[in-house]
Amino acid sequence: KKRNVFPNEATVRSLIHGVFRCVAPRKAFELLIMFLEKEPMMQRLACDTLLFCLSNHDMATEAALFMNKLLGRGYMPDNSTFNLTMTCLIKGFNLDETCQILDSYIERGLKPGFNTYLALMQALYSVGKCAEGDRYFDQMTKGGLLSTVISYNMVIDCFCKASMTGKARETFNEMCFRGIAPTLVTFNTLIGGHCKIGQVHDARKFLVLLLESGFDPDIFTFSSLIDGLCRAHMIDDAFDCFTEMYRWNVTPNDVTYNILIHSLCVVGDIARAMKLVRKMQAAGISADVFSFNALIQSFCRMKKIEKAKKLLVTMLTLGLDPDKYTYGTFIKAFCESERFDEAIGMFHLMEAKGCFPNPYTCNLVLESLVWKGRLEDARNIVKRCNQR
Repeated sequence: KKRNVFPNEATVRSLIHGVFRCVAPRKAFELLIMFLEKEPMMQRLACDTLLFCLSNHDMATEAALFMNKLLGRGYMPDNSTFNLTMTCLIKGFNLDETCQILDSYIERGLKPGFNTYLALMQALYSVGKCAEGDRYFDQMTKGGLLSTVISYNMVIDCFCKASMTGKARETFNEMCFRGIAPTLVTFNTLIGGHCKIGQVHDARKFLVLLLESGFDPDIFTFSSLIDGLCRAHMIDDAFDCFTEMYRWNVTPNDVTYNILIHSLCVVGDIARAMKLVRKMQAAGISADVFSFNALIQSFCRMKKIEKAKKLLVTMLTLGLDPDKYTYGTFIKAFCESERFDEAIGMFHLMEAKGCFPNPYTCNLVLESLVWKGRLEDARNIVKRCNQR
């Protein structure tokens, strides 16, 4: 500057990236903010690069602070940086404040991209703010961002994951009305979304449309239908669907088998579940933790703990690591059977394996110990829990 040589955008970009590489991200932000306050002429050059670095380091709070600072000074980031930053804020910042920042920039002419709108819709729907999510969906539609089969599929998936199947059907109908042909992914998404919430009748309608459109059902189609039928307690129909898979040359996978095994265990048909496990293994598909957990829970519920323990041994022999659900099931069964030493032993084994118990399991063990007057054991467990 003393020689009247002033930095250009490339210089500032290199400076910012260099600082982020040399020091911790939070310290880098503090240093750069102090520097830019002293050099306001450089802030315009630094804006997009600094936002880019903050977003890439998931520094949502700092990015929001800088976005608001820029807004007050009338500076507008470019669209790509803006969309990247908004995605960062949606993931890691207060959702209401993120919406306020977005709306302020929209009022000043910035146009969010499809992915920004979709991420915001997903976040809003996940916390039950459906009216806000719908408002951004309308903005997305009016902005012409919903125009391809891929974008429609992603929006339909968003609605299905939020259990908003009515909205998903409306979007599907609009898609067809506009002459955009649905794909197998479209139908599978709708079938899966309806089955997930027990709307098997509607799912079957989309299966008919899938077939009429010239598609063959695949493993995702059948697994979704089987899951939906099991959720609706239509297990015989689910097995009919399982048999139908072979007629379409679709081979069941571990997910398909586990859905049926779990459902049989829920209704207490353990013999049929064990038979299905053997069929699964004969087909060359190894039973996994999910398969064993369903069987172990059934045996424990029936007070057949020794049989459940044999399954645990088999599970370990196969190299499968028990999870929180496995340990928790045994601990509950031991406590209910007043086998407290075994419950504590399983509790300690769970910790030793790095699988820490949830509050329910901890309270279950503590209540049992206190009830039996084993206060010292209870105090030791409380101490261990507090240390975590």
